[in-house]
Amino acid sequence: MHLSKKCSAFKVVLSALLIVALLQLIYLSFLSKFHGKQQRYRYSELFGGSGTKKNAHPEKNSRKERLRYSLSTGGIFDNSGQYRVYKNLIKSDFTTNEKPGSDPSSNILALATHTTINNLHYLESLLERWQNPISVAIFAHGQDVKFATALVYALSFFCPHIQALVDFHLVCLSGEMASFPEQDREHFAGLEDCASVFSRLETHGEKYKNYAMSGNISYPNNLLRNIARGGTESSYILVIDMDMMPSADLHEQFMAMIAKREPASDEVFVLPAFEIRHARKMPATKAELVQLYQVGEVRPFYEELCPRCQAPTNYSQWVNSHVRETGTLEVAYTLTWVDPWEPFYIGHRSVPLYDENFKQYGFNRISQACELHVAGYRFSVLSTAFVVHRGFKIQGEFHARKDEENKRNRVLFRNFKEGLKTKYPSSARRC
Repeated sequence: MHLSKKCSAFKVVLSALLIVALLQLIYLSFLSKFHGKQQRYRYSELFGGSGTKKNAHPEKNSRKERLRYSLSTGGIFDNSGQYRVYKNLIKSDFTTNEKPGSDPSSNILALATHTTINNLHYLESLLERWQNPISVAIFAHGQDVKFATALVYALSFFCPHIQALVDFHLVCLSGEMASFPEQDREHFAGLEDCASVFSRLETHGEKYKNYAMSGNISYPNNLLRNIARGGTESSYILVIDMDMMPSADLHEQFMAMIAKREPASDEVFVLPAFEIRHARKMPATKAELVQLYQVGEVRPFYEELCPRCQAPTNYSQWVNSHVRETGTLEVAYTLTWVDPWEPFYIGHRSVPLYDENFKQYGFNRISQACELHVAGYRFSVLSTAFVVHRGFKIQGEFHARKDEENKRNRVLFRNFKEGLKTKYPSSARRC
């Protein structure tokens, strides 16, 4: 009798467990179907397909049509004929809505940057810091052309802050073409919101080193800088690499400075460049940066690889100069360019373009700084503004062809300097 009761109790418990397991299976099946339905809805929403009500998102449908039109043009070739350029692949609302006669103060300073798809995930924190117009030139090769087109479109679709302020331009080899990613479920699977798009980009970027691309393809950094520069109508432009961060409130401070002090036509504004340990949070102000600098967590950019390339900035003078509590930006001191200085700076849109013959590693920025010097420019160092590169640049972390590229570009630089004598025959300056 006692044994029979035990068996009955066991059966009750077993039945209860089976019912719970069955309910869990039903719940998981429901979740899976719901998630699948949500994914199908999200995918069709991206392209205005049958899964959405007609004209439910007219502004997003028009964005799709603008992208389709941009791609249908087939882009244009660069001056060398080696690259195909899709300028304004996706325009920001800022650029689209800009009209003649609008408030000119809204378009004084823009940030221009360049990258492969590998570093595009840095755009999220860069825009969070900058919060003003950004022009991004992306270089893609092979399968990445398709991937870049798809993910850039997804960014503009899911991220309102990206669509509001970021213009995207795409560059690929002349023999390659970008296509509309309407049937590209592979790249869109799992994308539900802005965070998921950046997560996908970050996962992709972790697989590759900078400049290391399949097929020994050269990264056309100066072409990309020029395209990013040309992609904005702003009066002044700050050109930096995607993995760099400007100091906080730079846009507002610069606008306030030039409202009081109109820049000379032969003047560019230098932002001292630093690099920071990967584990450290990016400093926002000069006070925060100097504190990290004093304990060795921040150091001059390229200090280990090429200390002479940034030394003319005179870091000790800048670090020890008085930091005003008011946050007012001003010129701390003015320098004449000396070889081999390659400063980052804010310049008027009329400053000479970068020489597009320089690709990959070496002499790409210094050649332009050299030309500014020969053209008569002076370099005014800003008192509290700066840029910081993510991570220390150290020997051994570069791609295999770095030294070979540097040698090739060194020869190119010698020829470039000779060409400047013809381009600026009345200048007594040399570099």
